[in-house]
Amino acid sequence: MTDEYIALVDVNSFYVSAERVFDPSLLDRPVVVLSNNDGCCVAMSQEAKDLGIPFGYPWFKLQATADKIGLAARSSNYELYGEMSARVMNRRLLHEMQLAFIL
Repeated sequence: MTDEYIALVDVNSFYVSAERVFDPSLLDRPVVVLSNNDGCCVAMSQEAKDLGIPFGYPWFKLQATADKIGLAARSSNYELYGEMSARVMNRRLLHEMQLAFIL
């Protein structure tokens, strides 16, 4: 008999976190990641959420005031997010999970 386990891994504001890895100037400031064609906000940093920016909010409504409130926007980069997700899952986390279940 084998035991089966299910793990749920959630990285807070993952798209923003991935963008911050390659652009440290985004740390500790409000950041949104935009949908295809930069239409609306599909991911927000906690700082952006604290400003009250909701999921799906249209970028054209924020763009004029972005500089005033220190808001940075990035176009979505799904290749980057897929690669970063694979790295998180395949390396550190799964190795640690394996060690936890072996012990």
